[in-house]
Amino acid sequence: MAEYDIYDVEDIRKLVDGELPWTTVQQMMKNGKDRDRFDKWLVILQGRVPWKEKILLPLTPALFIVQKPKERVVKCRCGHEFGDYRVNWKLSALIYVRDSDEKISEVYRGHEKPDTEWIQLREYYCPGCGSQLEVEAMPRGCPPDFEFLPDLDTFYREWIGRPLPETVEFVDRTPERIKEWTSR
Repeated sequence: MAEYDIYDVEDIRKLVDGELPWTTVQQMMKNGKDRDRFDKWLVILQGRVPWKEKILLPLTPALFIVQKPKERVVKCRCGHEFGDYRVNWKLSALIYVRDSDEKISEVYRGHEKPDTEWIQLREYYCPGCGSQLEVEAMPRGCPPDFEFLPDLDTFYREWIGRPLPETVEFVDRTPERIKEWTSR
């Protein structure tokens, strides 16, 4: 092992799952990162999902960008696919909007409660398993927030040092999807 390659997959699993003593976690933080830490993390994540497509990058604890034979898609841990990773996955999710005082009061009380004239809470759920994937507080009329559109090809080529087999155009395809809806 190289100087920094001192942790195995099981060590990283315990770190991710919060099973290590704090002193060990502190030591891991002080040491340099393993050169293959990202790969070890992907091995752990891949072992926790019931499907075989290769995880390229986790987006959230429940959502992953995966490599299918001819495309890269966002996939829930249950196996539900949200489509091209360059389109905001929220457009394909089930959405519950808390936009009234009554609905907001189920979550917030008293002074914590946002003004429903201005703000709505949007809860995004997986159509496949019903898991809540995200909640966002947004001004009324704003489109869903597209928090993270990674340049996977640059990441793998320049940061991981292992280019992906096929390059795809790095562009937000969300506007194209919305335009498809309006042209029907």
